[in-house]
Amino acid sequence: MKTIFVKDYEQKRDWYLIDAEGKPLGRVAAKVASILRGKNKPTYTPNQEMGDYVVIINAEKVAVSGNKRTDMLYRHYTGFVGGLRSYTFEKLIERHPTDPLARTIAGMLPNGKLGRRLMGNVKIYAGSEHPHASQNPKVIEL
Repeated sequence: MKTIFVKDYEQKRDWYLIDAEGKPLGRVAAKVASILRGKNKPTYTPNQEMGDYVVIINAEKVAVSGNKRTDMLYRHYTGFVGGLRSYTFEKLIERHPTDPLARTIAGMLPNGKLGRRLMGNVKIYAGSEHPHASQNPKVIEL
């Protein structure tokens, strides 16, 4: 029995469009991470970039339940002594509307080179407009 390795030029990559308006943050991120990894394909290989491209629109209108809007903290270390900065979900989405979704997706991907390459395959936009109409993305409903 031989293991089948799919070459980069042999694999077919699709484009998908997800509207995150009113959808739970974790469900959107989990679905996107699965598509980016390529787990929805029969040629899935854990150590290769097999996934598709994902375009997410309305990222600023993603839903969180309970008191997470005011209680959930995102932390960032500046590299200096005493440089730990904390932002609530509310403040972060006000300053950078795509950041909470991007951080959540990145947390569900592998740490290292593969995860960084996979994050390049997701395009996140705060509004409903995106410049990827020529790729004819397929709409995914959650």
